[in-house]
Amino acid sequence: MLGKIKATTAFIKEKTGFDGKIAIVLGSGLGDFTRKVEVETTLDYAEIPNFPVTTVEGHSGKLIFGKVSGKSVVVMQGRFHYYEGYSMEELTFPVRVFKMLGVDYYLLSNAAGGINVSFEVGDLMVISDHINFFGINPLIGKNFDELGPRFPDMTNAYNCELRKQAFEIAKENSVALREGVYVGLTGPSFETPSEYRFFNIIGGDAVGMSTVPEVIVANHMKMKVFGVSIITNNGLEIAEGGNKHTDVLDVASLAGPKLEVIFSRLIEKIQI
Repeated sequence: MLGKIKATTAFIKEKTGFDGKIAIVLGSGLGDFTRKVEVETTLDYAEIPNFPVTTVEGHSGKLIFGKVSGKSVVVMQGRFHYYEGYSMEELTFPVRVFKMLGVDYYLLSNAAGGINVSFEVGDLMVISDHINFFGINPLIGKNFDELGPRFPDMTNAYNCELRKQAFEIAKENSVALREGVYVGLTGPSFETPSEYRFFNIIGGDAVGMSTVPEVIVANHMKMKVFGVSIITNNGLEIAEGGNKHTDVLDVASLAGPKLEVIFSRLIEKIQI
């Protein structure tokens, strides 16, 4: 694994000259954030050695290098998922590469189903913690001390200071923010009504099919993580006709401008 990480890092360095400290991951339907980026270089996933290729609608599959709020960033326009058939090592591979490129801040977004009764469709939820229901951990197997410790601490998996700053930004810009616990599942099926109720009972506020493996690996590599979920449906009150991925994309796209405000201002505040 180390050899692949280093080879991919060297390729990206040669192609882009990237020396930034911030990576941004855009989830389903959230690709429009790239209009905030002063683009310098774009790489398709397919041209990057050892990179997987996204297969999901709403994930375009590009690494975008440029500037946001005057700071150099790399934007991952579309992520990889366990349900696509990738291993945990493969779907978290970009996180490893970002750290090797020098990234210290990992900002991520996702589309998630709401299971907190006070949440409404279209809300933004700052992730305070997560519950891993993938049934697997991306750190299982040989540990490479060069990448991180055998037993990384997850007490502050979602950085407290970044979360605090996000709420200050939201208040200054009249953006309503929620906060809660994200439950991560494999997918690709949406949850049953009983599962939604169960995850609510055990302390979950939103549920989705990504994020958790990435955050574990980011913490393994001592990165500061900030995550936001866009609540795209109400899992406890499923509408007639059930859940549809197209509905998820539509809601995420509409809520995107609020996310742009939080991310762009947060990047501005990060001291590098």
